[in-house]
Amino acid sequence: MDLQAIETKTKENLEQSFAILEQYLQLETVSAQNKFIPETVEYISGVIKDFGGDVQVLDDLGGNPVVYGFFPAGEKGDSTSTLLYYNHYDVQPADPLDEWVTEPFVPTVRDGKLFARGVSDNKGDTIARLTAIKVLQETEGGLPCNIKFLIEGEEEIGSPNLTPYLEKYAELFQADACIWEFGGKDEQERISMVAGIKGMAYLELTAVGADIDMHSSVGAYVDNAAWRLVHALASMRNEHNEIIVEGFYDGITPPSPAEEEVVQSLPFNEEAVQELYGLKRPLITEALGKDPRYAMVFEPTMTICGIESGYTGEGAKTVLPKSAKMKLDCRLVPGQDPNHIFECVVNHLKKHGFDDVSVKLINGQKAYRSDFSHPFISHVQQSAKEVYNSDVVLAPNSAGTGPMFDFGRILNLPIVSTGVGWVGSKAHAPNESIRTSDYEQGIVYMAHMLKGFPAALKQEKIEL
Repeated sequence: MDLQAIETKTKENLEQSFAILEQYLQLETVSAQNKFIPETVEYISGVIKDFGGDVQVLDDLGGNPVVYGFFPAGEKGDSTSTLLYYNHYDVQPADPLDEWVTEPFVPTVRDGKLFARGVSDNKGDTIARLTAIKVLQETEGGLPCNIKFLIEGEEEIGSPNLTPYLEKYAELFQADACIWEFGGKDEQERISMVAGIKGMAYLELTAVGADIDMHSSVGAYVDNAAWRLVHALASMRNEHNEIIVEGFYDGITPPSPAEEEVVQSLPFNEEAVQELYGLKRPLITEALGKDPRYAMVFEPTMTICGIESGYTGEGAKTVLPKSAKMKLDCRLVPGQDPNHIFECVVNHLKKHGFDDVSVKLINGQKAYRSDFSHPFISHVQQSAKEVYNSDVVLAPNSAGTGPMFDFGRILNLPIVSTGVGWVGSKAHAPNESIRTSDYEQGIVYMAHMLKGFPAALKQEKIEL
């Protein structure tokens, strides 16, 4: 079957595919608020069944259910080859609602884009992959390999209950390779992929100075909880944006020469980044004399995600806050352990006289990188070049985070993340979108990649 046949069959299935996706997007599956979990599990299970797959809903280990889907290889396919898809059915809250042009859970097509919460992260990719299976079934009469799905419902809250399911059902999810949840086109319309992911230690720091808020005039002699927390934060990262918490960099696995070479070849357009986000200050890597590409892939971060204290409403309220709380996001690289990062921050605060500032580890995940020499890595890249007819950017790991480490540890397989998003998708933000043309092209790519998957596994490792 040639590529043109896949493209033709994809067009024939596109209207139905969008209809299924739009129904999926109408479900307000916000895991942080425990909304519409049973309804969404029922819906996506039904879609898998309608597409000819077998379904098991795994819910015996706590947390939101994990949906397992299985599509066997066709008679002409290779039943010894198996590809696993990782997706999630939960989405981020839609707040702030007043910044959405249209209702977040009412899918709306505008200017060639489909807008809705969860359309790029991650419901669009899920339905695109299922549609690719249908395309192959209708053109070949069967699939070239076995295909499995693991669709979880807690990714947006850190996948706290996923690992026990992976460990108990490792045999069920065993595969030769895995396609991860996300990806898309960059600012120059190149398809962008990653073969790994950063880890995370997400912390909550709290300073309490009194039982009640006070009149700000007592600031002449009463310590201010907000200032206390600000000073504690300032002790952890200096004016040069360097993290100075003792032990923070312990255990980091240095990148290989091959990985460094790959990163040095990655495209990066600073002007485009400045324009995309409307940045008001230079990149922090500029003052440090660092390559932004190197920092994005190989260096950990420490980011203040939010601070809450006192009065922030309209007008003035002269108050000395009783407490202050903030969220601290540390993105980690291979070799770092989130529990160790937590201990380092606690010890740092005690050492610098801030032992009254409490620290809580909200979420912790380790980083993961696939073996770049595995033939699957080159296969997904080459298949993408053939479909997208453009350069393909494949990085050793994403700057973002997900539960990829346990997939690699438990299932021992190479992982590549790619999807139907674009540089303006605005995942986690108001007006999240995908472009309808990218969705169609993504279906074609998935079908084409699957077609050559069994043969690719038989190739020798590539020496980098």
